[in-house]
Amino acid sequence: MTDKLVIGTRGSQLALWQTNWVKSELERCHPGILVEVKIITTTGDRVQNISLPKLGEQGKGSFTKELEEAILANRVDLAVHSLKDLPTDFTAGLHIGAICEREDVRDALVARPGIGSFEQLPRGARIGTSSLRRHSQILAARPDLVIEPVRGNVDTRLRKLDEGQYDAIILAAAGLRRLGRADRITQYLDATLVLSAVGQGAIAIEAREEDATTNRLISPLNHEPTRLACQAERAFLRGLGGGCLVPIAALAKLDGRDLTLVGLVARPDGSEIVRATASGPMDSAAAIGLRLAGELLERGADRLLADR
Repeated sequence: MTDKLVIGTRGSQLALWQTNWVKSELERCHPGILVEVKIITTTGDRVQNISLPKLGEQGKGSFTKELEEAILANRVDLAVHSLKDLPTDFTAGLHIGAICEREDVRDALVARPGIGSFEQLPRGARIGTSSLRRHSQILAARPDLVIEPVRGNVDTRLRKLDEGQYDAIILAAAGLRRLGRADRITQYLDATLVLSAVGQGAIAIEAREEDATTNRLISPLNHEPTRLACQAERAFLRGLGGGCLVPIAALAKLDGRDLTLVGLVARPDGSEIVRATASGPMDSAAAIGLRLAGELLERGADRLLADR
């Protein structure tokens, strides 16, 4: 009997690229498999005129809730997500069946012509981003800049920049590269300037825990070094009790069998940032993340989180 899988996905250009990549990988790993793609509209897709921080608690899971409901209702077998969109508190009965090999984790500056780097942005330049994580770190480095919200898919944001609504915008390098827009990147922003979001650059495949067939079929797409790095980052985020509504950033890297995790919590205006590093064996990834979260809380992150 021929295996068949139905993938649920958002309809954005980037979401479809990621889903079609997963589809092609499944077909490569399992010749003869039938893979169908089903587009599902999420709350985050419908609400484009309000920034995620202003949505408050409603913003949590805004790009994933409807996809998860479709999996649980057996309308789809799995869903493909940008891992950074997935909340750390999982819906009962679901799990991450695979995390694919990570793309570039950095954020990228895309500026209007004549601006060659972040340092060359003029005083008062208008920077487009709706991410509190980017907002806080950019203002910490350059309090003279003006941060303005921007929503929409990658092409919409680039169009708004080209129309002169902003002097520059900040986007995930991974998304630009996947969509063939790397030529628009003015500068890759180093992690010492803007530390990336938890799970940034990684594609997650979500499925029912008890669906043995689907979990077997997607298992070859799992990339263990990426999974361990993201496990540490997500444990850090879970330990802080945060999400996309708080300026939190983390990045884990593996060197042999050792894992190093850098994390931070910031005030939205960038006036205060608590940052630290933790290391340990890679098979203790989650423990490293929780340990770093505890250290930051002891060093004042609890106060910053309480002010949200």
